[in-house]
Amino acid sequence: MNFRSRLTGLLCGFLLLAGAALPCAAADTKTDTQKVEASLREAFPQVPTVDAVLPSEIPGVYEIDSGQNVFYYYPDKQLVIIGDMVGKDLKSKTAERRGALSARLVKDLPLDKAVKVGDGKKTVIEFTDPDCPYCRKAYDYFTKRNDVTQYIFFSPLAHPQAITKVEYILSADNKVQAYDAMMLGQEIPAGAKPPTEAIKALAQEHLALAKKMGVQGTPTFYINGQQVVGADTKRFDELLK
Repeated sequence: MNFRSRLTGLLCGFLLLAGAALPCAAADTKTDTQKVEASLREAFPQVPTVDAVLPSEIPGVYEIDSGQNVFYYYPDKQLVIIGDMVGKDLKSKTAERRGALSARLVKDLPLDKAVKVGDGKKTVIEFTDPDCPYCRKAYDYFTKRNDVTQYIFFSPLAHPQAITKVEYILSADNKVQAYDAMMLGQEIPAGAKPPTEAIKALAQEHLALAKKMGVQGTPTFYINGQQVVGADTKRFDELLK
């Protein structure tokens, strides 16, 4: 994996500000962050966007938010630092920040383009892959609940060949039935109608939404404003109480 892919693909960091800034220091802080952003753009023009520059708990090191990617920058040496910042409680501030940034975007997801499963009062948004064994484990968990409405988007990151199954599901008259069949490991029926260009475009839109949300693995869920990565059934139980 090349540097640009790592820089724009990794999600990390939840940096707590080291105390509230005094009003008289606000202008200086703004000027500092503007200088940091200018330095970053000069040293690393491949960074696509810079949405926020925040002082970190480490003096001289800044958090850079770029879409759903978060990394650290040390302007004195023009160094980018990619990786997790972990507190003494051994919890990753990186993971917390990633979840917080992603959760902000949940409200803007076009749920009308997802596959809706169930009609319970509790909402679960999922990015899944029909060929992913962990996605199937999560699927089995949710089939046992009747208090949930799921909105399913597809992101076959590790199994790109599964895009044909995604297109089959999105093409089906009964999408829930087709989704069930694919998650149970069944094959696409021989007589299935081929996907239209509109369906192929919708499947690609699902992938683009996953990228926008910073999804890097499946299954990824959003429940009550919290991101859950993996078939973490205990965490599901906690959030769906």
